Amino acid sequence: MEAEASASEAWHRIALGAPRAFGDPPASGALRVEAADFLVEEHLGFEPDGGEAHRLLFVEKRDANTLYVARQLAARVGCPPADVGFGGMKDRRAVARQWFSVPAVKGLLSLDGFAGDGFRVLSESGHSRKLRRGALAGNRFRIRIRELQGDPLAVDERIARIAASGVPNYFGAQRFGQDGANLGRVAEWTATGRLPRGREPRGFVLSSARALAFNAVLGARVTLGNWNRLLPGEIVNLSGSRSVFTAEGLDETLLGRCAEGDVGPTGPLCGSGGMLPRGDAERMEKWALAAIAPLPERLAAIEMRAERRALVLRPKDFTHRAAAGELELAFELPRGAFATSVLREIVNAGVPEPDPD
Repeated sequence: MEAEASASEAWHRIALGAPRAFGDPPASGALRVEAADFLVEEHLGFEPDGGEAHRLLFVEKRDANTLYVARQLAARVGCPPADVGFGGMKDRRAVARQWFSVPAVKGLLSLDGFAGDGFRVLSESGHSRKLRRGALAGNRFRIRIRELQGDPLAVDERIARIAASGVPNYFGAQRFGQDGANLGRVAEWTATGRLPRGREPRGFVLSSARALAFNAVLGARVTLGNWNRLLPGEIVNLSGSRSVFTAEGLDETLLGRCAEGDVGPTGPLCGSGGMLPRGDAERMEKWALAAIAPLPERLAAIEMRAERRALVLRPKDFTHRAAAGELELAFELPRGAFATSVLREIVNAGVPEPDPD
């Protein structure tokens, strides 16, 4: 038990206390004072095809959990919760407009306008397939920071720098559960070799474990200043896609493409198989992953294929406005990216405690 506690504490620092790329933020403030201060809207990247097997539902939820909404939709349709699809989990303390799919069971009436505690269906369309996790183009965020304190000019300069060069693509605190609770479960798994039995808790442990390993590598590279540069032997990502290739050598053309944001370095989503870096990039990765041993070995031993994730996150269509002690930010991120990874480079934003019931 002491070993598990020690690992969990060290992993909390790696997962939740990752180094910032540009130093301390130039401002502080309060985040999510109201749910509407954090607005996120999903972009599918495709149109409903009009098929008859499923229905795509565009749902607005406020102060509601994604899985809770999925269960309510399942109850309304009369299907198992596992038959309800959605593209991604969204924060509870927010206003989120996201897509769900439900099977078009016989006799099902229209769900357009169907509402429950904290959610409402905004639109409904026919579709031929269940919506799968990750089946999104990205998310558009609009975020308000209240009680802003700091130098406005320094905030402008920091945002301009981020818009030009991006931020470290860390997994956010949400991936590790409330107060990092999932990290303790990951430590228990690595110590005992036993995963939770249920599909949902098992998934939380494995996704937290992979996120921890990725953040360990990215944090190490941020500390060394090479998180946004290519190393010899790097697995390189073509920005905006899942296409990757190995950079055996680094010529001026490839380095120039990296500087312009066309390509970038990647880190591991640990598992079995997959592409592995070589040379300097391999040595860098092995050194960083040694800090969380034996977690990478545990992940390699299960039936989960290794993947790569971009180290650099580049927000698109970034705009901001500061006035009357508030900072409003708007930007778009690709699927799987965390808005909090952008915010932490701009502002120290405390989250107020909820009012007692």
